[in-house]
Amino acid sequence: MKEGIHPNYREVLFVDLSNGFKFVTRSCANTKETDTFEGKEYPLFKLDTSSESHPFYTGTQKSVDNMGGRVEKFRNRFAKK
Repeated sequence: MKEGIHPNYREVLFVDLSNGFKFVTRSCANTKETDTFEGKEYPLFKLDTSSESHPFYTGTQKSVDNMGGRVEKFRNRFAKK
């Protein structure tokens, strides 16, 4: 392998800023901060959402079809045209 052309692939600590959920995985993400997790120091990457806080994965996502009949109102309004 050529030297100096490959990204720095290492373990990185990801933190979900919305709920504080932390997990470690391997990544090439560039970071300037570090944090300690389970007794070991890792480069830190901050996330806005993760699978722990995203509505699709947590089951709190609402369907458009059952939000007060909005789809039915739309269909009724434009069915005449």
